[in-house]
Amino acid sequence: MKKRLKKTLTEMFSAADAADVYSSFDIIGDIAIIKLPKHSQANAQNVAEAIMHRHKNVKAVFTQTSAVTGAFRLRKLAYVAGENRTSTVHRESSCAFAVDVKSCYFSPRLSHERMRIAHLVQAGEKVVNMFAGAGCFSIVIAKHAQPAKVFSIDVNPTAVEFMKENVRRNRVYGIVIPLLGDAKAVVEARLKYCADRVLMPLPEKAFEYLPCAVSALKTSGGWIHIHAFEHALKTENASEKVRQKIVEALDSLKVSFGVPQVRVVRPTGPNWYQLVADVHVNRRSVSLGYSFL
Repeated sequence: MKKRLKKTLTEMFSAADAADVYSSFDIIGDIAIIKLPKHSQANAQNVAEAIMHRHKNVKAVFTQTSAVTGAFRLRKLAYVAGENRTSTVHRESSCAFAVDVKSCYFSPRLSHERMRIAHLVQAGEKVVNMFAGAGCFSIVIAKHAQPAKVFSIDVNPTAVEFMKENVRRNRVYGIVIPLLGDAKAVVEARLKYCADRVLMPLPEKAFEYLPCAVSALKTSGGWIHIHAFEHALKTENASEKVRQKIVEALDSLKVSFGVPQVRVVRPTGPNWYQLVADVHVNRRSVSLGYSFL
């Protein structure tokens, strides 16, 4: 089916444009979101019909007309075909996520990464998810591991409301704890020195919020999973560039740490990549403050 769709797109566009469209469209629940070259917007209806023909579960198609921007990580969408709605339910890894693709950030391309992290979580861990969105990482962890708590923070009120719905939908009450606010403020007020593991699935804020992530860890140390964007030419190693940035950032915090793995999650553009680094912070001392959680 995918090969037939790619062939159909090649009939509409140049080979390069067809490859870009094919590699960039996402299916979230029963909604497809496509990116089209600016000079090919006239073909949007044909592309939508081809996608709906090849993917019978797709009931609505939108084009993405802007980059993902802002504190809420949103993108502008334009309706093309099917049902004119942006809310849907996306299913992955035996979980169901209600989401509005216009007002909440969601990426189906991180499904493998969500399960990878879930398989790393040990029974009884306390996890802090600093950029939880509609709760996908948190709920996959709650369903596939045995954490004590997953404190799930997001600054977008709409995303937090969907997170609360998804907690109910997936029956992870009392495990996933939705928290509205900026992660720095929430950690400072409620979550210092409480976590065995911290998730940072927001590349744009990775290094700005890294000191906050360290402060969320228990004094005995723990894990931080940092997502980052990196530019790397063919002669460069994106993973090593990210590793070096982490080393420089954590050296300035005067903590003992190791970076056993940095891996590419996905390419995001020509010579640009999204990566994740697994960082282990060792036992450290703190001058004041105790967690009450």
